[in-house]
Amino acid sequence: MALYDPVARHRAIERFVVRGSASGEERKYWRFRPGRWYGGIITADAVGCGLVCKYCWVSDRMLRPATAGEFYSAEAVARRLVELARSRNLEQLRVSGGEPTIGKQHLLQLLENLKEHDLLFILETNGILIGDDPRYAEELSKYRFLHARVSLKGCNEEEFSMLTDAKPEGFGLQLRALENLLEAGVSCHPAVMKSFSREESVERLKERLEATSVRLLRDLEFEELLLYPNVERKIEKYRLKYYSACAP
Repeated sequence: MALYDPVARHRAIERFVVRGSASGEERKYWRFRPGRWYGGIITADAVGCGLVCKYCWVSDRMLRPATAGEFYSAEAVARRLVELARSRNLEQLRVSGGEPTIGKQHLLQLLENLKEHDLLFILETNGILIGDDPRYAEELSKYRFLHARVSLKGCNEEEFSMLTDAKPEGFGLQLRALENLLEAGVSCHPAVMKSFSREESVERLKERLEATSVRLLRDLEFEELLLYPNVERKIEKYRLKYYSACAP
């Protein structure tokens, strides 16, 4: 099977999940919900992602960009997030599920609508589009209440490609996203799915991160495979071998 270009696939997905309107870009979302992550956070689950991770916990329905979800303006998304945060007495927000950097103008408009509310916004991203375009990080740097969590898919190019079926160069874009964010002054940290990695791969990744910034090594977060029923089905389908996992 031919490997896909991760940047091109993000752009292709964007055509299904982003549209123009009189008020700016609208984006497709699946749901809005409170959650226990980060000690309590309000989440907007976006539809569509430019990577096809073989262990992804997200419902397959949420990853069908042509049919799933509904379009929302940035203003409407901000309003829903803030209302839920106030009702639950929470101070953190995020966009998760799909890839939130798809639809850059929508994301920037969302942040613009959130900037007066004194809430922390956690951008959970695979970093592909930020790595491809340094200007993206520069535009995000205007929002000091934003923190980016860049989720690395494996510890190196080979593991990235094995886990996503994307061209291995995509892993370099993930690392470059961290570099671009740091250079732009955006608060960020890396997270890595290490359940499919041997210890030597993890150690080499640590060396690569340290070469960029000691801070990246210090703040490195390790993700463990969560064995939801749909994840177990995917693992079996793709015959993936993992070395560690957690019950959901």
